[in-house]
Amino acid sequence: MMPETGQTRDMTNRLAGQASAYLRQHADNPVHWQPFGDDAFAEAARREVPVFISIGYAACHWCHVMAHESFEDPATAQDLNERFVSVKVDREERPDVDGAYMAACQAMTGQGGWPLSIFALPDGRAFYAGTYFPPAPRPGQPSFRQVLQAVSEAWRDRRAAVEGQAGALAEALGGLFSDQLLRLDSSAEHDAAGLAALVSGAVVRLAETEDRVHGGFGGAPKFPPSPLLEFLIRHAAGTAETAETARGLAGRTLAAMCRSAVFDTLGGGFARYSVTADWSVPHYEKMLYDNAQLLRGLAHWAPLGGSDGFPADEARAAASLTADWMVRELGLPEGGFASSLDADSERDGRHVEGGYYVWTGSELTAALQDGGGESPADDAARLAAVFGLGVGEHASSARPLHGGRALGPEERALLDRHRPALLTARGQRMRPARDDKAVAGWNGLAVAALADAASALGRPELLGPARAAASLLKDIHWDGTSLARVSHAGGASGIEGLLADYAGCAEGAFALYAVTGEAQWYEWAEELLAVVRGRFVADGLLSDSAADSHAGGGVRAALAGSRSLDPYDAEQPSGTSLLAGTLLTHAAYSGSAEDRALADTILGRLEQLVAQGPRAAGWLLAVAEGSLAGPLEVAVVGPLDGARAEETFSLHRVALLAPNPGLVVALRGATSAGGANTGEGREAAVVPLTVDRPTAPDGGPLAYVCRDFACQLPVGTPEALRGQLASAG
Repeated sequence: MMPETGQTRDMTNRLAGQASAYLRQHADNPVHWQPFGDDAFAEAARREVPVFISIGYAACHWCHVMAHESFEDPATAQDLNERFVSVKVDREERPDVDGAYMAACQAMTGQGGWPLSIFALPDGRAFYAGTYFPPAPRPGQPSFRQVLQAVSEAWRDRRAAVEGQAGALAEALGGLFSDQLLRLDSSAEHDAAGLAALVSGAVVRLAETEDRVHGGFGGAPKFPPSPLLEFLIRHAAGTAETAETARGLAGRTLAAMCRSAVFDTLGGGFARYSVTADWSVPHYEKMLYDNAQLLRGLAHWAPLGGSDGFPADEARAAASLTADWMVRELGLPEGGFASSLDADSERDGRHVEGGYYVWTGSELTAALQDGGGESPADDAARLAAVFGLGVGEHASSARPLHGGRALGPEERALLDRHRPALLTARGQRMRPARDDKAVAGWNGLAVAALADAASALGRPELLGPARAAASLLKDIHWDGTSLARVSHAGGASGIEGLLADYAGCAEGAFALYAVTGEAQWYEWAEELLAVVRGRFVADGLLSDSAADSHAGGGVRAALAGSRSLDPYDAEQPSGTSLLAGTLLTHAAYSGSAEDRALADTILGRLEQLVAQGPRAAGWLLAVAEGSLAGPLEVAVVGPLDGARAEETFSLHRVALLAPNPGLVVALRGATSAGGANTGEGREAAVVPLTVDRPTAPDGGPLAYVCRDFACQLPVGTPEALRGQLASAG
């Protein structure tokens, strides 16, 4: 007898054509995978079987291992297909799903990680969890097929107990997540003195946890503290007693990373983390969100003047290499940036971590010979000594190119001279796989980083890819009322953006407006914030997903109906912290007392977060610095073309390079005093900070330095503007 149509439809793998490269990697598995969604849970309910949810990401090494060992195995696939509905989730695409089920795993096992393996009821409530399961039993660890059998037997023989356990866990998680929601409908007093003491205290606590031997914070594995670095750099720009402590912390951490194997000295870009505390053994996957934040931090460090341990010119060099790497390696044909590069690549016929990035002395010598030059053999020997590569009988030992120290001027010149030849030789190797989905929030951070780097490094050509990424977000991800989290090949997926996506895109749009003066980006940031106010706040409570979103599905069931909010800054800023920053920025541009009050309400949670450790609140601490130092506004008005345009741009550059973390910069073009805009012709009406700011009587540019829209006398020279900015703090 032929199976029913519905049963036939179930017997397929449905991951082909997904936006996520991680999902597409599993499209040829014999497992009948489905993407996360209502259809999968409905099928489980109809078949009366549990749901197996496997969560990972494209650059995850152990995800690849489990896929090869288990998900490509026909016998394992048969077990999954007969006894479960199998769902594959990209944690980068659905961090809300990952967050809920990771909390469930940690509650049940005391640990977590990826690949994350969840067994859930047909409504989405978890009842068993783990991470990687091997294909054969190991001491103290069952095989994956043994787990499948045990779960299936429990479902068949002890279903009431399984459902009771799932219900109790969901209620507990729902209470935990509900407690993290942030109430925004109460007024918050802005206690500047208390906030200043809190951020200075955070610097003191960070100094106590610094790794003074290797740089950074904590032990192995050691991650770049990207949001935290932005806070330390902003604090170093101020006048608090702890400013020099913050400068030292930031400088030593940046120096340790930029001189280590985590940073690709040859091609730019930072690996996700180091397996060792001394930054010497990278986990080689490269993430857009890490590199966007670190590029921006380096761009902000350079105008600050650097420090004795990490000078500004070294920061500029690392920033420039990283910007070029982002554009070259992650840039998408449709604009915007891919999510990540894999850790693994082929070397000597097998896939290994970091194979693309490591060199032997023999490979270095061959590359320089092919590149020509007066003395390639001598230069190769010198570079091999700089990077600790073996020579002679030890020339086959491979390692990344880094010296673990600052390169001297002659060493740096030697590397720069041979960089093209080395890049050409490396480019002939098999490249790491790229996850070419574009994530909205991460691209917003990249737009902000490239915009700031364009001004800080004096590289206006970086504005091209920044505009292209912003255009992808505005034209493809945004439909006028909602923002898609992910796109692929120029098409948006149906997954709505989270709070971090809306706020991250607004952050990028505001930064791009500040550098270009193009009002469309300011307007778009306002639209995004309007949606957040209208859809992410329900019953006065802020959450990470829109209150009317239908993307929750099984996630809401897993949390007993609760919405969720993750307030912690980890490897990337939380949506809450990003929102607080963009609200402050908008308040400074527009004079909105409501947005300032909302930002202050979010900052009111800072004490609670810092009490758990300053590293959990890095970006929100950076926002606090902006709140304490601002709002300080600069409006530059003048001709944007013609003979006197350079005078306008000179004032604009001075404003952009001012280190005050509470500063916002607006640029408006005008033909004469009070005249019309020479560019878009509508900016004066769009950005309130530029309204009623005339040019000089002779048509020359003027800069207005203001606090809370109360302005000093306008000035027309860079020297005078520097003086006003210095006196304004």
